[in-house]
Amino acid sequence: MLVHRDEQLAHLHWAFRSCEKHGHGQVVLVTGAVGSGKTQVLETFGEWAADAGGQVLSAAGSRAEQGLHFGVLGQLLHSARVRPEEIRQVEELIREVALSVPASDAGRDTAAEILTESLTADGLWAPLLRTAFDTFRALAGRGPLVLAVDDLQHADAASLHCLLYVTRRLRNARIMVVLSEATTLHPAHPLFHAELRSLPRFARVSLPLLTLDSFSRLLGSKAGVLDVRGDKAGAQDIREEARRILRVTGGNPLLTQALFHEQANRETDSAPSTGARAGGTFDRAVLDCLYRHEPAVRRVAQALAVLNRPASQDLLGQLLDVLPDSIVPAVRALQGAGLISTGQLRHPRILHAVRCDIPAEERRRLHQRAAEMLHENGAEASVVAEHLVASAWTDGAWVAPVLRDAAAHALSSGRPDHAAACLRLGIRAETDESRRNSLAAMMITARWQVNPLAVNGQVSRLVEAARTDESVPSTALAAVPYLLWQGRVEEAAEAISGCGADDRGPASDELRLNRLLLALSHPDHLRTVREDPGSWIRAAAAPHPGSPQLQAVSVLGNALMPAGGADTVTAAEQLLEQHHLDSGSLGLLTAPLLALLCAGRSDRVAVWGGRLLARPGLQHTPAWRGVVRAIHAEAALRLGDLDVAERGARSALEDLPAPAWGVAVGGPLGTLITCTTESGRLFEADRWLRRPVPAGVFRTPVGAHYLIARGRHHLAVGQHQAASTDLHRCGELVRSWGIDVAALFPWRLELARVQLGLGNRTHAAQLLQEQLQVSHGLDDRTRGRALRLLASTAGPDHRRKLLSKAVTVLQSCRDQHELAHALSDTGQTLPRAGDPTPARLFVHRADLPARTPALPQRTEGHSAPGTASTAGAPPDPAPDGFEALDPDSLLSEAERRVAVLAARGRTNRQISNELYITVSTVEQHLTRVYRKLDVKSRTDLPNRLLALAEPMS
Repeated sequence: MLVHRDEQLAHLHWAFRSCEKHGHGQVVLVTGAVGSGKTQVLETFGEWAADAGGQVLSAAGSRAEQGLHFGVLGQLLHSARVRPEEIRQVEELIREVALSVPASDAGRDTAAEILTESLTADGLWAPLLRTAFDTFRALAGRGPLVLAVDDLQHADAASLHCLLYVTRRLRNARIMVVLSEATTLHPAHPLFHAELRSLPRFARVSLPLLTLDSFSRLLGSKAGVLDVRGDKAGAQDIREEARRILRVTGGNPLLTQALFHEQANRETDSAPSTGARAGGTFDRAVLDCLYRHEPAVRRVAQALAVLNRPASQDLLGQLLDVLPDSIVPAVRALQGAGLISTGQLRHPRILHAVRCDIPAEERRRLHQRAAEMLHENGAEASVVAEHLVASAWTDGAWVAPVLRDAAAHALSSGRPDHAAACLRLGIRAETDESRRNSLAAMMITARWQVNPLAVNGQVSRLVEAARTDESVPSTALAAVPYLLWQGRVEEAAEAISGCGADDRGPASDELRLNRLLLALSHPDHLRTVREDPGSWIRAAAAPHPGSPQLQAVSVLGNALMPAGGADTVTAAEQLLEQHHLDSGSLGLLTAPLLALLCAGRSDRVAVWGGRLLARPGLQHTPAWRGVVRAIHAEAALRLGDLDVAERGARSALEDLPAPAWGVAVGGPLGTLITCTTESGRLFEADRWLRRPVPAGVFRTPVGAHYLIARGRHHLAVGQHQAASTDLHRCGELVRSWGIDVAALFPWRLELARVQLGLGNRTHAAQLLQEQLQVSHGLDDRTRGRALRLLASTAGPDHRRKLLSKAVTVLQSCRDQHELAHALSDTGQTLPRAGDPTPARLFVHRADLPARTPALPQRTEGHSAPGTASTAGAPPDPAPDGFEALDPDSLLSEAERRVAVLAARGRTNRQISNELYITVSTVEQHLTRVYRKLDVKSRTDLPNRLLALAEPMS
């Protein structure tokens, strides 16, 4: 990888030309970190020098051959392209001298001194040195001679002594000595270097790590982009890719070459890529860098991999049980190789490669030592717990409390998987039975968020433990939400009744929370909370609640059972605004989402649900992600967007399989059944209906939702009696519970559809009138649907007025699907009045919302329950329910085509591709459309395009 090495090669070329021209020898030392490309620089220069008429003799030092005397000198001689007799004399002297050299276990420099003293005393050095120099000078007579020695730090002492003899006599010899040396913990051969630096024609060439500019130039040359600094097509992408490579490799050429090799293999591999492969080329290159260093450098890298965070030299010294000062050279070597940055391994792939190279037992020991050391130094519990879990060590008395604190932090941060790992070890470490039960309760909370099916047995054990340990009733309370999820309502009620009623404090909040959960999830128990509504009503409106969970559930309670004039929508919006960025708040926010759905604000549920589902880290909590997706899907269904609703409900059942939903399975199943039924895919809807649901579903509000969906399907397939039975049962349930919320359970409206199908228009009209008179939770969508159906029971004149009102109301609630039905009914009514032209216009308008995706309502704030926000909405409709446009503001055909595609959610580039026009032309058309229709952005286009039909007259 010789990008950005032009300057270094130019210096070597100049030294060679100077040696050739003036007959003076040159000595150049090439230095750089391990993997910086020293070997490739020497090889590239050697090839160039050979082409330029020089002779190149090469050798390389090796750690394994450092004790082999004259090993490097022998390599140089054997690489010469000469007849054997020309170097026979020097080879014989090398063998003779090598046999006379005493073995030594001393260090490098001490060994060199002993070697020199021994050979000088025996008079063996002089003949060998003179003969070796004469041999090289004779070779230089044919042309400039280059002696290239790679990895000088591993060269043997005898060869170095010979090289020094040669370098001191280069004044009138056309011999160029090129040496390369890697950075080491301690200077290699300091005496040799001291003499080199004193030579008159000595130069040092350093190889720095590659830079962002180097990578940009390399990528640009591959892509055929010469100017990578400008704003031309592809230049910005090249710079971004160069930044990514720099982040991964740190500019190390060896790692860069390995990364490119992996990418090339993935591009030619026919199998789909699954990301970085363990033990791949890059991982091996990382280990090559480490193993070419001293063992101490590798141990520091392993310590950094275990710690996985910035570490001081004192911390590393304690972990490795060495003096902190001895860490500094190793850290400097790793920095020079580009492996670490800001005190830690620079990239997860480097960390993974190093960590996998540590033997399992040694890794466990290092993690245990790290946990003890970090705890002594006052590190955060989550940091210490990470090493405790990795080492599975539980002997310390402080281990269980640390793991508990770490689990609590992981839960609040939205990482139930981490919490479960801490709690699993903490239960083993804890010796107190009551505290162990408390940890088991936390474990259920953590594991349920990952897989609700995994906690069934644990919930039973926890309830049984609470029964035998009456001194800790809060343990049983912790199991209540999960008992309710599984439909074990009697056990949940028993756990709640077994707790005392404290008036104040967290224990009282937890008790009230669980009582309210029991009542709202299984309304048979609503009597208990209706007897004292003041407590949860106050909690719903509290500006600074002691328990956000209690406040959230209280807001939902107020939506189902309004009391005290509390503003449900405002309270729900405030909760969502306060907590939507909190990492562990997804479960908390499902209650205000449901409250908004009860209040008929599906548009706000769509907005907030979209924000929550777009949060990073959502993959760590599949259970809550599935619940939010199910709520968001139901909101999309109420906005008439069947495609989004169906995808969301399917995704919810993919996040959690049906058995894991417990009694809540009726939620996503009901939404899916309705979507497929309304889409006309009745066989598919029937398959969803055949999915078994627990009997306990029908003791919950979700069961009432499921009954309505099933009743709609029975009606669609012509089973009027079955539909009537389901809808009557739904009505009986919600009335007996006292939560007859029109927005959630429009059972009268659906029953009226059944009666219309049977021809009982009078009974249908009576049901619809009752539906419109329900005071609790009558939203615009339900009112608009009821008005449309009521129109079918009225006479012609009254029918048109009712349909006009239905269209107006449905436009305000943004239910595109129901609006299309209302417009279609209006179009069918007009021919009977003898006016076919407006009928065609209404058919056109009815088709537009059916083909245009529903968009969330844009609001600057939030409105009171039952009112639609006016921000970004069209002007007030004309008295007859239809918007009028001035003829001069009508769109041209080209503008109309662009506007309709933009309203369907196409981007400008997609529109340009579909209509075969430029993006600039699309932008110009949209600018004129916005001006003519008086809209601010493309999100307002769907409803405004309904006004393209000419007004009725």
